[in-house]
Amino acid sequence: MSRGIVRSIMLVISVCTLLWWTGCSNQKSPQGSGSGEVVELTYWPAPNPQEMQLADTLVRRWNRTHPGIQVRMQSIPVSQSTEEVLLAAIAGKTTPDVCSNIWPGALHEYTRAGGLIALDQFSDFDSIALARTPHDLLEPFRSENGRFYQIPWKTNPVMMFYNVRMFEEVGITKAPRTYSEFFAAAKKLTRDLDGDGQTDVWAGERDIRPIWWQRLFDFYPFYIAASGGKTLFKAGEPDFNDEDAKSVFMFFQECYMENYFPHTYFQGGDPFLLEKKATHFAGPWEVATLHSLAPHIRFDVAPLPVPDRHTGPVYTYGDYKNIGVFGTTKHPHEAWEFVKYLMLAEHDLLLLTITNQVPVRGDLLTNHLFSEYFRQNPKMVRFAEQAISTRGVDAAPDLKEILDAISQVYESCAVYGKVTPAEAVDGAFRRTQMIVKWNK
Repeated sequence: MSRGIVRSIMLVISVCTLLWWTGCSNQKSPQGSGSGEVVELTYWPAPNPQEMQLADTLVRRWNRTHPGIQVRMQSIPVSQSTEEVLLAAIAGKTTPDVCSNIWPGALHEYTRAGGLIALDQFSDFDSIALARTPHDLLEPFRSENGRFYQIPWKTNPVMMFYNVRMFEEVGITKAPRTYSEFFAAAKKLTRDLDGDGQTDVWAGERDIRPIWWQRLFDFYPFYIAASGGKTLFKAGEPDFNDEDAKSVFMFFQECYMENYFPHTYFQGGDPFLLEKKATHFAGPWEVATLHSLAPHIRFDVAPLPVPDRHTGPVYTYGDYKNIGVFGTTKHPHEAWEFVKYLMLAEHDLLLLTITNQVPVRGDLLTNHLFSEYFRQNPKMVRFAEQAISTRGVDAAPDLKEILDAISQVYESCAVYGKVTPAEAVDGAFRRTQMIVKWNK
């Protein structure tokens, strides 16, 4: 039994008090809507306020128009992460019918535990999925056995925000495209404003703590960008021991060595909102944050910097969250109908409007339904354009442990310069091979 499953079982004990009532809600009659009884479905959206608002709106609309199939929305129980809660719920057979917060990186553990049903068992899956999502974006979500246990719902491309005023103050009129351009800009942007010998503003900053998910905002999206769209695995095997990975570590190592990034973790607030740094790597949710909390900041958004040799489109990490139907459902067909309802075009407009997150659609910038939204939110156009050039994460066993291994060498190489980029990549790659071997 793998360590991932063992952890899942152990988590049942710690979260059972949060999940017992959900387990009760899943004890539904196996009869379908044709029996004359009302079918009840349970739906878990992401627990943030915006998505809870979106879910509440959609569930109310559904329930008014589907008296025979009623949906109860519940917040995902509080824990360290949604993935831990879902794994514990799978082990305890207390999962909802539908969840729209499926992180692709945890899919392997979910399916290995028998937690999700294959959505392509439904006869209209292909037509529904391809009508919304281009084939090239859909295909990476196919599992190794050829089945689809998730359907893409939303993406949050990681891009570079930059403070236009700070750039203009030092004579920079456009966002840097390459590493060399970034370093040239960083040299001007990093300054001591009051002459006390201490740096007051930096070109950029990253959370230096060796926490696995932090690498989804520095090493991983930069690697996807540098490599022209590669992820960490190919055909189920680690595949990042290359020059592109070394170039990413070289980029961040120079940022810290030259003091363009501080060797510290800010605890007194967001340094980009405080105008303590000129660039910031984040997804589209940051647009609403800036408009709400720092309306005085003039900012723009650009693709991530890439190595000087790079040609072609710039890819990035898409931070996908997808929809799945769990194996505990007594009503898979009704659950699938609700999934299709969540992905209607008019509801994708609500997804944009309420959450400022990007639906995985191929027609965002051509469908007139979305035109007014993008007219009123021009910064979001950047993310809609970037969405077609994104990648997710590999559904690999213990992906968190792999990202933890990368985090360790990111700290030792990039932040503190204790090892070379080549040594960092080699170390992370060998550790990843060991993790994969342990889980076979």
